[in-house]
Amino acid sequence: MRLRTALLATTLMAAAPAAASATTITGPYVDLGGGYDLTQTQTFKTKAGSEPGSNKVGHKSGWTGYGSVGWGFGNGLRAEVEGTYLRSNLSGNTGNGSRNHGKDSSYGGFINALYDFDLTKFGINNVPVTPFIGAGAGYLWTQEHQSFGSAPGYRGTKGGFAYQAIVGAAFDTGIPGFQVTAQYRMIGQPGSFRNGQFDDVRSGTDRTSVDHRFNHLFMVGLRYAFDTAPPPPPPAAPIVAAPAPLPARSYLVFFDWDKSVLSARARQIVAEAAQASTHVQTTRIEVNGYTDNSAAHPGPRGEKYNLGLSLHRAESVKAELVHDGVPAAAIDIHGYGEAHPLVPTGPNTREPQNRRVEIILH
Repeated sequence: MRLRTALLATTLMAAAPAAASATTITGPYVDLGGGYDLTQTQTFKTKAGSEPGSNKVGHKSGWTGYGSVGWGFGNGLRAEVEGTYLRSNLSGNTGNGSRNHGKDSSYGGFINALYDFDLTKFGINNVPVTPFIGAGAGYLWTQEHQSFGSAPGYRGTKGGFAYQAIVGAAFDTGIPGFQVTAQYRMIGQPGSFRNGQFDDVRSGTDRTSVDHRFNHLFMVGLRYAFDTAPPPPPPAAPIVAAPAPLPARSYLVFFDWDKSVLSARARQIVAEAAQASTHVQTTRIEVNGYTDNSAAHPGPRGEKYNLGLSLHRAESVKAELVHDGVPAAAIDIHGYGEAHPLVPTGPNTREPQNRRVEIILH
């Protein structure tokens, strides 16, 4: 019974569906998105002209948008080419006490390398989310339109190297190929923006430089992977059918004519049956008594006599089984008289093999 239960549990586990995991990109994909742009306060330094010194430039809330085309390698790695645009308005106190206003924007492109984390490798199943990280390098043109109070300020466009760090997560939508993304990006534009990046329109001789610039981006996007064919399912575990019930084991005990007393050989066979019942998982022990069709009392009275004699023989075997340690409640006895002979004979025939008790271990 325990063996069959274990095999059934194994069968159910094999038939159960594999744990679901988020989509892994293999092949080409496109990604579009946008969101919030927060640009850190910058410092402008005027190196010559009428008002040399430093001025701070504050930024209001801005926005950003991007579009990319990429390729997934099927092992978590992705590579993509991205075009991006950043825009924010200017507002803040300058170094000389006036307030600056205006706008600035950056546009250009990056080459990004990213890695998607398969959560099932960390024991997290049935979660349609794929976290990812990445980094990129590229080139951005920055355009500045800034004024100080009512006075004209800086104007100009300059390009230079830029880099970015990316962290986010993609969420399966249930539509093959489509995922919604949420991510944070930090874009840096280093000191290569110096050396006359912007003209100071207040004085033709003034030249300014801008310190390292940082943009913090919080974005959502929609990504579509063209190769949406699911990976081939793992080979199904073979279903192990529960074994057929074991056949009942039986033992035969024979008696002398018109006797229900056990011989020495009969006691030995009963002892073997009792011992077997403790080694084999037994649910019930059946003890059936029989006689041949001869009788000490002929006629209808003889059949009734043989029926009682077969029951006495079964009772003798049961008593011996109990003596050998078998619980009495586990034993069912029956007396069948002349019915079910082991060897067919003519009427009123003494047949030793029909004078028996059969012990059946179920």
